[in-house]
Amino acid sequence: MTTDLYGLPITADTPATIQGINDFIHGFIAYETKAPNIIAAADADPDCAIANAYAAMLWMFLEAPAAPAKAAPYLARARAAAPGTKREAQVIETIGHWVDGNIPAMLTGCDVITTDHPRDVVMLKLAQYHLFNTGDAAGMLRMALKALPEAADIPYVHGMIAFGYEQCHLLEDAEAAARQAMALRHDEPWAHHALAHVMLTQGRVAEGAVFLESVADTWQPLNSFMRSHNWWHLALFYLSQGRHDDVRRAYDAHIWGLAKDYSQDQVGAVSLLARMEFAGVDVGDRWGDVADHIAMRGADTVNAFLTLQYLYALGRTQKPQAQSLFDAIQNRAADTAQYDHTAWAEVALPAARGIIAHTQGDWPTAIAQLGRALPRMAECGGSHAQRDLFEQIHLDALVQDGRASAAQQVLEMRRTYDPDGVPLNLMLGDVYESSGLPDQATKARARADKTRASLGTH
Repeated sequence: MTTDLYGLPITADTPATIQGINDFIHGFIAYETKAPNIIAAADADPDCAIANAYAAMLWMFLEAPAAPAKAAPYLARARAAAPGTKREAQVIETIGHWVDGNIPAMLTGCDVITTDHPRDVVMLKLAQYHLFNTGDAAGMLRMALKALPEAADIPYVHGMIAFGYEQCHLLEDAEAAARQAMALRHDEPWAHHALAHVMLTQGRVAEGAVFLESVADTWQPLNSFMRSHNWWHLALFYLSQGRHDDVRRAYDAHIWGLAKDYSQDQVGAVSLLARMEFAGVDVGDRWGDVADHIAMRGADTVNAFLTLQYLYALGRTQKPQAQSLFDAIQNRAADTAQYDHTAWAEVALPAARGIIAHTQGDWPTAIAQLGRALPRMAECGGSHAQRDLFEQIHLDALVQDGRASAAQQVLEMRRTYDPDGVPLNLMLGDVYESSGLPDQATKARARADKTRASLGTH
């Protein structure tokens, strides 16, 4: 029987279909631009069940309300065709659960498949994606570790394990797994990504910037998400170092403009622009183009983590669509039939209220509503680094409202993992000054000056 590139039997007859399947598998886990080749392969071979199932899956990663309708014809063909092997039948059923909106059943399917077939990295990656979106870090790690030892030769497996470890705060294990991935394949982008998380969390800012710069050229041919997201991580290091020009260059060349209509590219831009402003970087007129593209999404509540960032961009630019999106969030939170109802009702909705309040300068409401949501933001998805945006919005509201004592507490806690950060220490300087602690203000500003002097960014 024919097998895919990782040795799993597949029911496919033509070389073109087999190539399309392999392009999807490798493109999907390696973030390469060949993954969409599965669409043409499925269209050319409507009787190949697994090819059409993978095509349906690809469409679901559109992360937009239209995705299920785009996926439906391919799923219908996959279901109508001869299912092939037992694993292929399970894959079709599992992807069908996603298209149908039954995420718990989809995750169960992934678990069953990866238990019997540890080298099915597509189902592993799919499971990690959804576990990530629901804040189940332990589940992400458990799922990835199931691939060992059978898939130990696949570098991307170690990258997925690394990210699972990192999201569980097991940073030494995460770094070891990421470096194992890179030993097998130096250009493994998800391993780069996991290491960026580790170094950011441990305050290894200068080292992180140098490391990411050393591998950045390998991201150039990747899909827009992976290229822009790894550059986003590099930009965070630049922000900490006070390298305003480098941040703006990274944003313009590598973060915004690659795929302006794609969800992940949009929230990457939103998140970075907001952080740049909080750090005192002049962003010019960059908000307008991002908000214009987000406004075209309409009332998109496919994913709470994404939706909240869309809302910030629309509110920040005073788009009328901000109100309609907020109304959609309220409606989504009221839908008790959804599996993630609690996350929307108890976390996303108060966060949305806080975000809208912040964009309107209503600092007390922003503080109160975001304060309710922040302890549980993981339930809405996103990584530790990504969710920090909401922490920074809350912190900015504290500062703007003159709550210096509360802001001091937050900033000093943040300094445990960003001890020499320029914007953080400058903000601390102002907070200590307003708190009547001039000696502490001087020390904080001296830390910022020392970092800038070491980089020549004064």
